[in-house]
Amino acid sequence: MSGRVLLTGATGFVGRHAVGPLLARGFEVHAATRGTAATPADGVRWHAGVDLLDPGAGAALVRRVAPTHLLHFAWFVEHGAFWQSPENLRWVGASLDLLRAFAESGGRRAVISGTCAEYEWGGGECDERLTPERPATLYGASKLALTRMADAYGRVAGVSFATGRLFLLYGPHETPRRLVPSVVRALLDGEEARCTHGRQLRDFLHVADAADAFVALLASDVEGPVNIASGAPVRLRDVVTTIAEEIGRPDLVRLGAVTPPAGDPDALTANVARLRDEVGWRPRVELRQGLADTIRWWADAQSGAARGVA
Repeated sequence: MSGRVLLTGATGFVGRHAVGPLLARGFEVHAATRGTAATPADGVRWHAGVDLLDPGAGAALVRRVAPTHLLHFAWFVEHGAFWQSPENLRWVGASLDLLRAFAESGGRRAVISGTCAEYEWGGGECDERLTPERPATLYGASKLALTRMADAYGRVAGVSFATGRLFLLYGPHETPRRLVPSVVRALLDGEEARCTHGRQLRDFLHVADAADAFVALLASDVEGPVNIASGAPVRLRDVVTTIAEEIGRPDLVRLGAVTPPAGDPDALTANVARLRDEVGWRPRVELRQGLADTIRWWADAQSGAARGVA
């Protein structure tokens, strides 16, 4: 047994995909969620209805579980709102309370979910040791503050600590209004997919790969920030046209129909040397394959909704 891990945000976009890799590495998994538990699985104990923003909730959960490892995904992620929401501040406090309780209970290794928004954008490839940390949003500033405070506290408390900085993800259960699902859903419905010019360069990673990378990071002894990304930049227009080719509706793509948002960088990509060389992890899902799988998932989801299946 690798240890007992407390997984927060266990029914979220990334967290739900981390359960399998954790079990595969021999962890005893305690999965916490604010909502209802997912389907029971061998080796997983669910802790449902846990709101980490409630005072003392994190400490009470840690006392029940007594984890040796912590994988922390829970955060405020409402699409469009999370960038500048004051909820970010509440999550910094709740996360620090959770980390302190974890350390005081004898926890050994903690990994939290960070973001590429902790970096200054506009300089091209983001490198953990070279790129300035100048977030332009409250979300990025809050994640960076948590990274810095948790890292300092970990050294004082004797907890091995790392942050996985996520770049762009896609895959099943993504918020429908984000790029990949919005294009997929429109084309499946026979509607136009209205997009920006699509010349922006981005790093996309399938969510199952991202979760697996986090688990590999947790199981390692690598500390500090680590980029969680594919290391294979692609133009947004190429992602959109690949989706259209897979669905068979390139005629419905409207590149240039939408103006890019203010501050949208021409390039936002990741140096993945630490993830590859120190953690020893590489992605498994090639982009076209991952997009095809994602299209099938959305097609099944929309078919189920049409039939009234939950």
